[in-house]
Amino acid sequence: MRRAVIVDLVRSPFIRARSDSVFAGLHPVDLYAQILSALVERTGIDPALVEDVITGCVLQVGEQAGNIGRQAVLAAGFPDSVPAVTLDRKCGSGQQAIDFAAQGIIAGAYDVVIAGGVEMMSLLPMRANRIGRDSEGPLFHQRYPQGLVRQGISAELIAARWQVSRDDMDKLALRSHRLAAKAEDDGLTGRTIVPIQVQKDELSCAVDRDSGIRRDTDAQRLAALQPSFQDEQMALRFPQIEWSVTAGNSSQLTDGAGAVLMMEEMTALRLGLTPRAAITHFAVVGDDPLIMLAGIIPATRRLLGRAGLSIDAIDAFEVNEAFASVVLAWLKETGATLDRCNILGGAIALGHPVGASGIRLMANLVTALEVKAGRYGLQTMCESGGLANATLIERL
Repeated sequence: MRRAVIVDLVRSPFIRARSDSVFAGLHPVDLYAQILSALVERTGIDPALVEDVITGCVLQVGEQAGNIGRQAVLAAGFPDSVPAVTLDRKCGSGQQAIDFAAQGIIAGAYDVVIAGGVEMMSLLPMRANRIGRDSEGPLFHQRYPQGLVRQGISAELIAARWQVSRDDMDKLALRSHRLAAKAEDDGLTGRTIVPIQVQKDELSCAVDRDSGIRRDTDAQRLAALQPSFQDEQMALRFPQIEWSVTAGNSSQLTDGAGAVLMMEEMTALRLGLTPRAAITHFAVVGDDPLIMLAGIIPATRRLLGRAGLSIDAIDAFEVNEAFASVVLAWLKETGATLDRCNILGGAIALGHPVGASGIRLMANLVTALEVKAGRYGLQTMCESGGLANATLIERL
């Protein structure tokens, strides 16, 4: 039986999406191209062996339009023969790129493939790809006459439904920053980050650290933040909401990119490469598009059912911290313990460049298993529109 393995993973630093950030002026194609170049350089493979580059990118408009994966492949100096495709499964785009790559390997379509993701949210704000148009259509509006809601409202609805308190959300946020800072200090996240060359004031410099970690935050500062999504109209529609989602217990808008070199196991060994993990099972689900972000619960259950494993058999979890309420609801429903979840910090501290986040989660998951000498790792990601992915890996 063919097995899909991860040979190596690299990512850029994740930089807060601001107009004056250190990535300002850097084209997203160039950002992603540097990642692809670093991946083949670090592993020593001939890029001509790569049979496809599958890329997650949500805002495929402007500088990220026109199949950004292909543009980055060429910008990185790969041979013309290396194809590429760019996909959008919202926040799960990078994870879906990994899943499609692994499925292609298992099916025999690929022996060597790169899965990656890129998003520059400082350059292209959310909803930029809708260009002011109705992207849903009359039949959709007929089914949902009141319309759906912003993800922040969905996070509030999850907090209300699963009785997640503001205090618990802020505690999870503080934990995220502290664990991310420790992982950085211990050199764990640095195993995956590659420096990105940028031009600032006519000088070239290398950016090699995440910018979102707030080492000085504490419970008092988090508690002082006002709710981000409080709205009179939404309060009338959803009186159960207590308005507890803030900027402090939500993920940060971020620029970043990452990529994973994946191979059929025997191919990797023949090339003298040591696989780090095997990708063994997959699940993707649709869920209530109004509450939207709770799909990770049925996705996790479906994945574990397919693998024939209990939640207690999993040694490490990566659950995207889009909002603290999402992770805490998932913990309540699945029975997973917090000490196995996001142990190197999550998106609240590290940020969430939507097309690339799945790569960062996978990098942290592989590293966490190696640090803990664990066997199984599970990654899951909530996605706009009531979607969710879940992926199971086994450390080798």
